[in-house]
Amino acid sequence: MNLVILFENDFIENGKARIEGRRAKHIISVHRAEKGKELRVGILNGQIGTGIVSSISDKSIEMDVKLFKNSPETLPITLILALPRPKSFRKALQAATSMGVKKIIVIESWKVDKSYWKSPALEKENIFEDMLLGLEQGVDTVMPEITFKRRFKPFVEDELEELSKDSLRLIAEPSSEQPCPFNVNKKTTLVIGPEGGFTPYEVGAFIESGFFSVNIGQRIIRVEYAIPALLGRLF
Repeated sequence: MNLVILFENDFIENGKARIEGRRAKHIISVHRAEKGKELRVGILNGQIGTGIVSSISDKSIEMDVKLFKNSPETLPITLILALPRPKSFRKALQAATSMGVKKIIVIESWKVDKSYWKSPALEKENIFEDMLLGLEQGVDTVMPEITFKRRFKPFVEDELEELSKDSLRLIAEPSSEQPCPFNVNKKTTLVIGPEGGFTPYEVGAFIESGFFSVNIGQRIIRVEYAIPALLGRLF
């Protein structure tokens, strides 16, 4: 936990917050918090600052909070992700959030197991918690926007053009002969398929929509590893 995320209801009075549960437990056990210790804090979707521990018990911590710095700049990227296995999905959310991705679109693919769509990992509260972990890791406060598209063809034919307008359009594909570019630092729409890969039809649908296929090597890696590998090259 590199940043303690605070919520509006954590504040018991102006400039003073009390936290309990997972966050307090982590600060007590890992950060070895004691009275007077300074912590890096930020309010959800707001500014970052410091929290000075003023009171501590076995279950809660009170802090005097000062917020004075904006959250980091977001990456100019829309991440389109074929739904992976639930465990990979959770790790992928944390990885993308920690690296500054603010728009994530999760789509259907032929090789996505239908049972994945029924996983508790897709429940709102679990998605929120995984993104919160990503924000804590990346020292950021702005929660990403995530949407789900269960029908591949209507998404590609009716929505993809508009949402990727005026951006560099890339689809990660191990069979591509074109390596992923470095340091593009421009508006980008990046597509990452399931671990089994997109079908030729699905790849073709993206190519027809103006996407370029790129690779980061011939090895097949898990989605949660592909995300930081690709983002690290692009930005």
